Amino acid sequence: MKKMIRNQKILNRTHTALLVIDIQARIINVIRKQDKLVKNVVKLIQGIKALNIPIYYTEQYPKGLGHTVEEIKSELQDEAIQKVTFSCIGAENLFEELIKKDIKQVVVCGIESHVCVQQTVLDLLANSFQVNLPINAVSSRYKIDYQTALRRMEKSGAEITTVESVLFELLETSGSSEFKIISNLIK
Repeated sequence: MKKMIRNQKILNRTHTALLVIDIQARIINVIRKQDKLVKNVVKLIQGIKALNIPIYYTEQYPKGLGHTVEEIKSELQDEAIQKVTFSCIGAENLFEELIKKDIKQVVVCGIESHVCVQQTVLDLLANSFQVNLPINAVSSRYKIDYQTALRRMEKSGAEITTVESVLFELLETSGSSEFKIISNLIK
């Protein structure tokens, strides 16, 4: 009998990291559906933490844009990676660290979809990472920028998904204490 295999695009927690991009105090107020965005990113972070998956987060020019919003920052332990480039490829040695830790799949969330998120996603793809983009955890000021960025990233190879899909892919099975945590987050 032929052995069945799982699709290689399904997230595997051994080789996955979460990247939260630039959800900062001085820009969040102009972002579409900001409350829903923050709520979904917090849910994603909490689920990723329960699954013991590495989390990285960046701040774009914090002197001008402020620091990560408190609802998100309070869920994170490390310091933000500071950057002035729009793409996270310029965020210290982030890409090199992902490679060193054998990360192959990166879940990306943050703002703005058409600037920092899009440029980072395109650069991750160019460097052979699989990118999973939960569309309910990214946003922009304007709907057209958000929609256009999603189309471009998907066409370039990003896996378009949702927060709930990401968490259940990484969970893989029910019946564990992690399942109970994830289930409670999704409710």
